[in-house]
Amino acid sequence: MFIDLRSDTVTKPTQGMKEAMFTAELGDDVFGDDPTVITLEEKAAKLFGMEAALFCASGTMTNQLAIRVHTLPGSEVICDKMSHIYLYEGGGVSLNSFSSLKLLEGNKGRINAQQVRDAINNPDDIHQPVTRLVSLENTMNKGGGCYYQLSDIEAIRQVCNEHQLPLHLDGARIFNALVETGESTLTHGQLFDSISICLSKGLGCPVGSLLIGKKDFIKKARRFRKVMGGGWRQAGFLAAAGIYALDNHIERLKEDHARARKIGQMLEGVPFVEEIYPIDTNIAIFRLPDSILATEFVAKAKEHELGCVTFGKHLVRFVTHLDFSDEHLMEFERVIKGIAF
Repeated sequence: MFIDLRSDTVTKPTQGMKEAMFTAELGDDVFGDDPTVITLEEKAAKLFGMEAALFCASGTMTNQLAIRVHTLPGSEVICDKMSHIYLYEGGGVSLNSFSSLKLLEGNKGRINAQQVRDAINNPDDIHQPVTRLVSLENTMNKGGGCYYQLSDIEAIRQVCNEHQLPLHLDGARIFNALVETGESTLTHGQLFDSISICLSKGLGCPVGSLLIGKKDFIKKARRFRKVMGGGWRQAGFLAAAGIYALDNHIERLKEDHARARKIGQMLEGVPFVEEIYPIDTNIAIFRLPDSILATEFVAKAKEHELGCVTFGKHLVRFVTHLDFSDEHLMEFERVIKGIAF
């Protein structure tokens, strides 16, 4: 039995999701007449109380489209130094939007209102780029799946309002945060000018993310999606998976969180585990001693039919998901206790 905890992107469609995909009504999304894509976009927009949405191939694409629409060449985007838009999107902010990033050092990837206020450049100073966007990530991947408190987001929103700055959310795992806090999608929709949500992580879809915002914003994003080569035709097959996921796979994220916490408990007392990061959602990170490289552990774990990834020189990440069951959890405990250095 191979236990794949490399990411929550490794999931396969459930039987119910497959049936929804194979019975989907199709059209041509570039022409704007795929009915299933339209249904998904309207459903997502309504869920967050926003005007419109755009179905795209990936969260990287939705983030990059948002930044491209919100900014102008020479702009600066404020974000945490561990943000996905900085670390994992191929330098897209520079390449696609001709903008730079002002990197802040937050609390496990979460920045606060005062940091944002202090980071905003004087628009009259010609030596500095013009600050045009603030971007948050929730949950925070590099922060071990931690999430923002609503009051902190509200405070950042107030600063953005004072300086007439749009606020974007990289919400690749936003539903992981919301099932923990009990907060509503509508509340979050009121706080952001744009939101990117990923369907192919915890929600279990094979492909796809959504960008949500105002109608004019999404209209511009659709044009840039085409420029990036992101127009697709009978995308309803994939959109049907997204509809099924939003209807069936949100609340079950709590199961992933519970299993991640059990992984944390199983790591306690393991000889090569120096530190276990707090586990807030579905991501478990632990630190190895200086004598063991994360690459060495990942290679040895693979030999034991356990998949994981490096998250730093001595850090290893496990991510739980809907294809990781209690049976897998029991096998994980046997495997992790059988690895020796």
